[in-house]
Amino acid sequence: MKLNRKKHFKIIGICLALLVIATSVPGAVGCAKSSEAAPLPPKQRLRVATTTSLYDTGLWSYLEPMFEEQYGVELDVMYAGTGKALEYGRRGDVDIITVHDQAQEQKFIAEGYGVKRVPFACNYFLMVGPSNDPAGIKGMSPEAAFKKLMETGSGSFVSRGDDSGTHAKEKSIWQKAGYEYEKVQPAGAWYIEAGTGMGPTLMMASEKQGYTLTDMGTYLAYKGKLELVPIVDKGDILLNIYSAIAVNPENVKGVKIDMANNLIVFLTSPEVQELIGEYGVGEYGMRLFTPCAGAEPTP
Repeated sequence: MKLNRKKHFKIIGICLALLVIATSVPGAVGCAKSSEAAPLPPKQRLRVATTTSLYDTGLWSYLEPMFEEQYGVELDVMYAGTGKALEYGRRGDVDIITVHDQAQEQKFIAEGYGVKRVPFACNYFLMVGPSNDPAGIKGMSPEAAFKKLMETGSGSFVSRGDDSGTHAKEKSIWQKAGYEYEKVQPAGAWYIEAGTGMGPTLMMASEKQGYTLTDMGTYLAYKGKLELVPIVDKGDILLNIYSAIAVNPENVKGVKIDMANNLIVFLTSPEVQELIGEYGVGEYGMRLFTPCAGAEPTP
């Protein structure tokens, strides 16, 4: 049977209308499949506790996207003084730490919280202060400079005072100078504890026109904001070594040990070691860190 032209178009119109209804009603028979792709599973997250100097210099911001792209992971970087970073590891708040206090690091491992200490970069500490050097300590050894500050009280000294790697280094210099730290803290108004990170401590020392102990990298990164110059920068005791330590999954639950080990491989790889050595040269005219993958640097 032949359909006339008018009826033919009417039937086509009814079919099209039914198709629209079918594809617009949830669960309707014959509903067209969604063109939207299924959501991707969330990326694995790696938790890192890092010392403030590695953060304040911008090194982590520089390396983080490279690691994330290479391993398909999201990094959650928390910065704190070494003592606090190690505490994060003990509590299981992080999977890996990057810090710079060998004595505290070795204790962390001996207690079973860390797997292995892997040095990956180093630089030096130095004392900075006002250009007029009110205490007259320029060019002295660190130990002699600390001793003169203690004996004369001339010129203020701003301490990190936060159980960081820098604070630990300060304590070791006081000990080498012949003073117990417990006797240094109440020594006088000239000794000030900032209780904060390296960048803010440098800013405080600059505002007060006092001396402070700092790592070279953070000083160079903040130099343009400071009215402080290098005062004491020679001495074996000033060597500053940064190490990565994966948290021990045998004693700390929930640690992503495989990914933590990937970060150690990344930091010690020849390519990244070269990047660490070049970091800051273009902006500051010298490197902020010296690469030292897997080896223990000596002064």
